[in-house]
Amino acid sequence: MLANKMVVVLAAEAPVGVALNTAALLGVALGDHHEDVVGEPVTDASGAVHEGMCAHPIPVLRASGEQLRDLRAQAAAREGVTVHDMNQVAQRSRTYEEYAATLSGTKPDDVEYLGLGLYGPRAAVDSLTGALALYR
Repeated sequence: MLANKMVVVLAAEAPVGVALNTAALLGVALGDHHEDVVGEPVTDASGAVHEGMCAHPIPVLRASGEQLRDLRAQAAAREGVTVHDMNQVAQRSRTYEEYAATLSGTKPDDVEYLGLGLYGPRAAVDSLTGALALYR
């Protein structure tokens, strides 16, 4: 069993396209931040190479906007837990520079979260997300 766990939590009220985009963006962020999550390339019986996939199962859960805000704060306070977030400032921005500039002037209470990616010790991540339902 893997010592660390990875979870994506999406805003229950987000439209499907926004939720899918949020999950994809959080997956990229998690994979980039943690070197040990993507496995080595593998070869099939014909010799074709298949690039590495995430070595962790990634449960996709859902939460309300208020739950996402609370979860982000709780996760950020946990030792060893990394929190990646996707918010409406990022969604509305045309470039990363615009996102950074706009977010720097946005009060924390005004940030609306569309999703979170959590990575850390299994017990910590489970205790933070265990009561959340699967995204369906």
